[in-house]
Amino acid sequence: MALIDSRTTRILFTVLVFALAFAFLYAARRTLIAFLFAVFFAYLVDPAVSRVEKWSKSRGSAIAVIYLLIVLLLGLFFFFVGPRIGHEAQKLTASLPKLVERVNSGQIVQDIGIEHGMSPRTRDQLSAFLRNHTGVLLSLADRAGIRIAEVAQESWLLVLIPILAAFFLKDGRAFSQVTLSFVHTKPQREFLQGVINDLNQMLAQFIRAQLTLAALSWVAYSSFLGMMQVPYALMLGTIGGILEFIPVVGPLVATLLITGVALLAGYPHWVVVLLFLIGWRLIQDYIVSPRIMGKTMELHPLAAIFGVLAGGEIAGVLGVYLSIPVMASLRIVWRRWRMYAEKKRFGPLNEYSFLTESTPHK
Repeated sequence: MALIDSRTTRILFTVLVFALAFAFLYAARRTLIAFLFAVFFAYLVDPAVSRVEKWSKSRGSAIAVIYLLIVLLLGLFFFFVGPRIGHEAQKLTASLPKLVERVNSGQIVQDIGIEHGMSPRTRDQLSAFLRNHTGVLLSLADRAGIRIAEVAQESWLLVLIPILAAFFLKDGRAFSQVTLSFVHTKPQREFLQGVINDLNQMLAQFIRAQLTLAALSWVAYSSFLGMMQVPYALMLGTIGGILEFIPVVGPLVATLLITGVALLAGYPHWVVVLLFLIGWRLIQDYIVSPRIMGKTMELHPLAAIFGVLAGGEIAGVLGVYLSIPVMASLRIVWRRWRMYAEKKRFGPLNEYSFLTESTPHK
């Protein structure tokens, strides 16, 4: 009698293949991330390319026209808005030594305490506490600077991603057909086709929703901060809009950054700014985002938090951004696999009722 039968051998071989595949994906994660962002960019511009294709009768020409329009729009943005953002960033950089000195000396606490009517004893205690923990604050600032430097090192993606996206835009449908051609049985082909269709719908909606939310946040931040005459309003509003792309963590960082800069710059109405940021977060999370995202991105909060933390450990800031669509993709594959398994056991079933039942109610 053999020690290991054929069924056990197949299982061990399958586990080994998956382990090797995951090891390869982890080793090539930087390249994989570039391709994933290219796919996201392709989903973003695909509706515009498809519309232009209707009258140009050539998908290649439609892609070229849309790319040209994107370059023109970005050029106009940086021509009219870029110099002002750069000027505010330069002013903030030049004033950083003075702002750090206010923190180290505890003067910022004294100023805020006088403004809000704190007693001298309370102001002195807070100043001493701040001076004793200056090293911790500087350490956090250094870590933030390292993260920013890591993101800056990935700037080459800004050139590579549109190039890769052009190939996905031109031959994306052919890629799907080639993938389906590897499957020969009808149930497996239905499973794979369902996964591809769901992923297409989810990714397209996610990318456009993220861009819409980021644009709304940029307008809201810049308008309110400018109206309230907060120092570096346009720069802070732009950073807040960009951070909106990073799920969960990005909005929190934007709130801390905007409030912190307002405090350090001696802005007197920082409490009003903080209340606005909290109110805008509630509006985004509970009113705007559910309407824009729809139900395709429904994830349990624990799954979303796990995805964000794991993505940050694997690929840093880029991994944090990709965490939500990756977790949503895994959810889609799991739901479709359950459907496939149920059909094999009990035969055809009502897909809509099955998916409805498998979705947790809020």
